[in-house]
Amino acid sequence: MEPVEEDAVVSELKRQLEDEELNLEQRVSLLNNGLNKALNMAAVQTDGHVTARVKSRLYVSGVLSHCVLVLSLDPRRLRGIWSAAATLAQLTSSCCVGVEPGKHSEAFHRLFLPSVMDGLLSLAGQLMRRTESLSLFRKVMDSVGWLLRAHAQLTAQVLSSVHYEQIQMCDTVTVSLLCVQLWIQACTSSRDFLSGLSDDSVLLLLNEAVGQLAVSSDSAVGGASVRLILLMASQQELRVHPLLLHFRGLDSLLDKDWRGRGFDQEVNQLIALIQSDKGTRNQSEASAECVRAACVIQAAWRSYQTRRRVRSLNRAVSALQKRYRARRRQQQQQKEAQQWEEELKYQVYVRRQQARREFHQKQRQLLQQLPPDQVQSYLQECERRAAVVIQSFWRGFRERRRYNDTHRHTLRRTHTQQQAARTLQRAVRRFLQKRRAAKAPPTTPFWIGQKGLTDSRRVELKRQVEEYVSLHPSSRVSRQECERLHEEVQLLLLSELQKGDDQRREEERVEALLAHTHTKLELLREAPPLSVVTETGAEAFLSPSGPIAARARDAHNAMLQVSRLPWWKTLGETGGDDTFSPTHPLELEAELGGLFVSGSAGGTD
Repeated sequence: MEPVEEDAVVSELKRQLEDEELNLEQRVSLLNNGLNKALNMAAVQTDGHVTARVKSRLYVSGVLSHCVLVLSLDPRRLRGIWSAAATLAQLTSSCCVGVEPGKHSEAFHRLFLPSVMDGLLSLAGQLMRRTESLSLFRKVMDSVGWLLRAHAQLTAQVLSSVHYEQIQMCDTVTVSLLCVQLWIQACTSSRDFLSGLSDDSVLLLLNEAVGQLAVSSDSAVGGASVRLILLMASQQELRVHPLLLHFRGLDSLLDKDWRGRGFDQEVNQLIALIQSDKGTRNQSEASAECVRAACVIQAAWRSYQTRRRVRSLNRAVSALQKRYRARRRQQQQQKEAQQWEEELKYQVYVRRQQARREFHQKQRQLLQQLPPDQVQSYLQECERRAAVVIQSFWRGFRERRRYNDTHRHTLRRTHTQQQAARTLQRAVRRFLQKRRAAKAPPTTPFWIGQKGLTDSRRVELKRQVEEYVSLHPSSRVSRQECERLHEEVQLLLLSELQKGDDQRREEERVEALLAHTHTKLELLREAPPLSVVTETGAEAFLSPSGPIAARARDAHNAMLQVSRLPWWKTLGETGGDDTFSPTHPLELEAELGGLFVSGSAGGTD
């Protein structure tokens, strides 16, 4: 069969299923016929991939989803079509085995297969309750087993399903036998079936087999249960043996109730298996007892530590409670203060609104009392006053902002001028120091002879000294006299050296004061006139020097006194001692060699 024919068959089936006028019976019949036709056409082909391709096409097209919806319907709607429903379950299970979903693999295994298994178990639970439908129940359970053998991951869902629990609770021997045979066939078909299950699933499976041994009294059911347990133990010995220890008294139950039923060999084998694990069980119980003892000791020690910690935490708990209460009290106070502030704001707002309303009422009453020809002039006067108030506020704001900008600019300029003055003073002092050092003649030590002393002169001086010594012998001068004269000479020499150091320091101090004074004079020359100077700019006329400040204060007082004199007393007077004399700056300018250029006597303001 070509792929085109397969798609045509599946598409035709899907199109027919979309017809909403079909009833349930017609829909089930259509599904059975369509699936049979598709599977038969695929089975005729020798290529095994054709069947898988047809099943995948049925899943992708949504035909199998229609089958699952039918199987999951309410049992009352399936009444009368149980046989067709069982056939549909068998066909759906067959289509789910060997399918290749491709990119839909995750959705197929996680969503679709569980829904199929749930529908099959639901249908099997309904058929179980009908005694005339045991053959149909067997067919549905075969479909469940076929699906389990192909997809072992559905085992946990089957064992935990509500429908399967209802099937297990049935007292019919045939139903119980079919359930046990279902798992025997699943384990026999593949040795990897149990290895793919979790420990919980294996334990549930053992629990079902042991439950059948404890509940049922039929030999067929008991033999099947024993064979299932032995089969599981042979395939997964390391996993099943420890799990058998959960069923205490199982060997006694087998020995008492299931001997002489025709399968004594299997019973003896299972009893031997259980009893062989008793040694391991005793060891495990002993180790468990040791673990319990250790747990008791640890619990006692931890309880002791906890009690001691609790006793030591009383103070901490008290402090914590105190801090929490203080925090809560503070929050309450803050909340009350906030409420009070909001209430105060609201009262202020209400009073302002009332005052505004009263003002408008008075204004309205006043307007009513005014003559009509004066209303317009009154309103213009109110507008003028309002404009004056707005303008005054704006001008005040503008002047304050301008004053702040000017103040910041003046401060920045003053700081820059001070830095510049310091830099100039430092440069002038260094220049003066280097100039004086260059002009000063080198000092000759007193112990070195004069410049130009020749050998002949040195011989002549030596001869004169010897003549003087011969004429004035040293016997006339005592040793004490010589020491006294030597000490006087040393003191005189030391005083001369000290005078030279003091004089040099005094000269440096005077030069520094002169440089500072000249810098201040330059700043005063660049300063604006006193008529336009601001309060901040007036700081430029101040001087940190005491003598200069005293001289300025005396000159200012003299000017004030002169300004208070009558005009006739100032006639014929010339500038006295208070006038500024440029002699000193000129001398300093001559000393600096043109570096400092001072102004004239009348050039300062």
